[in-house]
Amino acid sequence: MAIRRTAVRKKKRTARVREAIARKKTRFHRTEGTQPHLSLVRAPVNGAAKGRMHRKISVATYNVHRWSGVNGRGAPDASRAGLVISELRADIIALQEVLRPHAGEDPLEALADALGLHVAFASTRVHKRGEIGNAILSRWPMTGVTVLDLSFSRMEKRLAMLAQFAFQGGGVLEVVATHLALGDRTRHLQVRCLLDHARFQGGPILLMGDMNAWRKCQATRTLDDELHHNLQWP
Repeated sequence: MAIRRTAVRKKKRTARVREAIARKKTRFHRTEGTQPHLSLVRAPVNGAAKGRMHRKISVATYNVHRWSGVNGRGAPDASRAGLVISELRADIIALQEVLRPHAGEDPLEALADALGLHVAFASTRVHKRGEIGNAILSRWPMTGVTVLDLSFSRMEKRLAMLAQFAFQGGGVLEVVATHLALGDRTRHLQVRCLLDHARFQGGPILLMGDMNAWRKCQATRTLDDELHHNLQWP
């Protein structure tokens, strides 16, 4: 009897393991084909600046770690990130590791409305809790937004957002917001993709984001070598 009960328990345990593996495979197949894409572009409900961007602007970049604090381990609380962003008073803010939950209030949209900012969001991947990706917040409307897929592995999705802003008096500023890979080789390939993109071939460009890069790594050296530091702002 004891042997039979043990065999039954083993069968049940094996069945549970198989079910867990099947669920995992289902989740994997559901998200495997998901490519980085533009998911949201909107103006705030009230208080949005209109017209064209000033020549003098302030910018900031901030990895919000899914709204969980600097180490990513705290309970999600978008209000903390909101306080930081409001204190920065930047005209354009690039955000990384933004979480937009499947259910409930969207912290990103709520934050943009509270601060009176335009917002664009690009989804990098689908998490069990929602979409994760990059965002741009701005005091002025974006005249265009493009997403560039920088993924070199299906296990690590990455992208760059390219947003255009019209200057007062004419001219366009290209803002490139990204979150690069952890590995040096992949990160360097992503930098090369950015530099080879047609949008980098002419006009003023502002590159910002979480580069995951040391000052002397290959990706940083390539950027320093090929990006000109403009002394004359448009």
